[in-house]
Amino acid sequence: MFGRWAREARLSLARLPSSVPGIARAPDRPVHAIRDIWPGNPDHGALLVSGAARFEGRNIPLRAHDWEYADLAPVTREWLQGFTWLRDLRALGSDEARLYARSIVGSWLDQPPIDPLVLNAPATGARLASWLGHFDFFASSASEAFRQKVMDRLLVEGRLISIMLPLAEQGWRNLTALKGLLAVAVAIPSQTGFLHRFHRYLDQELDRLTLPDGTLRERSPQAQMEAARELAEISVFMRMAQLSPSEKVQNALARICPVLRALRHGDGSLALFHGSKEQDDRQIDRIIQYGARQRLLASSMPDGGFWRISVGKALLFVDGAPPAGAPHDGNAHAAPLALEFSHGRQRLFVNCGAASTGMWKQALRETAAHSSLVVEETSCCDFTPAGTIARRPAHVTLTHQSQDGAHWVDGQHDGWYPGFGASWRRRLYLGPTGEDLRGEECVDGERRVAFALRFHLHPSVQAELAPDGDEVLMHAGGMIWRFRQEGGVLSLERSVYAGGEKPVASHQIVIRPPAAEVTAVSTGSDAVTTSTSQEPKETEGAPEGETMPSSQPGEPGEAGAGATADTQSPTTASAPALPELPHRNEPLPARQVVQWVMERVPE
Repeated sequence: MFGRWAREARLSLARLPSSVPGIARAPDRPVHAIRDIWPGNPDHGALLVSGAARFEGRNIPLRAHDWEYADLAPVTREWLQGFTWLRDLRALGSDEARLYARSIVGSWLDQPPIDPLVLNAPATGARLASWLGHFDFFASSASEAFRQKVMDRLLVEGRLISIMLPLAEQGWRNLTALKGLLAVAVAIPSQTGFLHRFHRYLDQELDRLTLPDGTLRERSPQAQMEAARELAEISVFMRMAQLSPSEKVQNALARICPVLRALRHGDGSLALFHGSKEQDDRQIDRIIQYGARQRLLASSMPDGGFWRISVGKALLFVDGAPPAGAPHDGNAHAAPLALEFSHGRQRLFVNCGAASTGMWKQALRETAAHSSLVVEETSCCDFTPAGTIARRPAHVTLTHQSQDGAHWVDGQHDGWYPGFGASWRRRLYLGPTGEDLRGEECVDGERRVAFALRFHLHPSVQAELAPDGDEVLMHAGGMIWRFRQEGGVLSLERSVYAGGEKPVASHQIVIRPPAAEVTAVSTGSDAVTTSTSQEPKETEGAPEGETMPSSQPGEPGEAGAGATADTQSPTTASAPALPELPHRNEPLPARQVVQWVMERVPE
């Protein structure tokens, strides 16, 4: 209790303005100038001048008189309060943009540093770094009184971050808070305690942020990118201020950037796992250029649990581990063993992407929003109201072998064993040309269950189901691909892709077991309660008439018996066997198997 009281007292003192006698005053301009190194969007800058900000495909009215934005989701509010959008005004570059930037910063200064606005350390860190990174743009030609007001506020909010250290674990976002503290330490070097605390807590943060192979504990390609960006900016700020480079920062970048490069498809953008969107490939290139001394690619990610298999122009990604554990699971998806597949710059099989807020975020975290398998319309993980994961598979295993240019992947998990007595085994084969991807999906259980095996297609893929329902033909990137299966009923259904700025309509290939083979879920006292989550309502940014794909069977459309593959599946013939899951001492009585082939049609 005494520690909490002392901390509150220090925070109260930190908020005192510099005009109070005995309180140090900041200089009227930064002693060492730093500059924001990321390019802005002039179109977004023009929109800002008109009074609106562009965030995740939506226009948000700016209300300079109400910085709390209580009606917005926390992630949107934090982005507005972080002022990173100043780079868009700088990219616009007009006098009108300069004056608008000055006025909007001035509106923040008119508000006292009170809760809760300035006690969000990552948002405060982003704001301090943005103000100092664009000081020459909006403040250098302003009056001395305005510059002094900006610098005094920088000092106050820098003290607040310093006092709040150490921060609770929030993943890469804590790096943003420390970046802001470094920016103030560079601008006001007389505050020697800032730099000392920055180094002390940065080392601690890096130790708890990354796994030994350089993957972030959040297990998200986007989090990997964000951490690399923050560390790259920290490194550049230190060089701008002619500070000795931090060996800890350089070592962290040397481990994080190769993993970031490994989590990119052939188009240069990110694979869509655990809250990730594609992101701008040029921005990712800049991050790696600033952050990495060498252009290395992680050869494996055993601790992160991602498997990246490259053959010719083909790339296959498989998520081979459980979702991240607490407290890093706020954006984790229910998608162990989900896959993505691309050829050259063309994405073919994808996951549906992510959203930052609302029902879209929840829907996109469900297993059905991934190229994966769903049992009895139920995700393999449960989520708490706070967004963390309450239930996850107890065992997820995956092995990989290669021979003569071909690759075999064998994985399994027991995410549906507690509720349905079923486990899922996925065996994949990628041929030596990269144009022959095959799979065997095996559901072992105490009884036969309803399942849906889903392959979500990128929106650029044009797909059609053959008239007799035995195959799907896909036209993409000047190539033709054919998908066939054996053991289930094939259909082509609507989907949604949220890997870009906003959701767009797409398609998915779905395989379900023949209806005669499925035993209905018991309705007695031992009945299993399936997921009751509803589909998200239509929201701004969603394609007209579309909702997020659910795991409900619905109407399969025109479907028939699956076609038999020309030859025995290589995965069946050659893949090594995995040991049985720990809770199984003998094979379960019901086994359902689907085999599928995805191959390029010769021109």
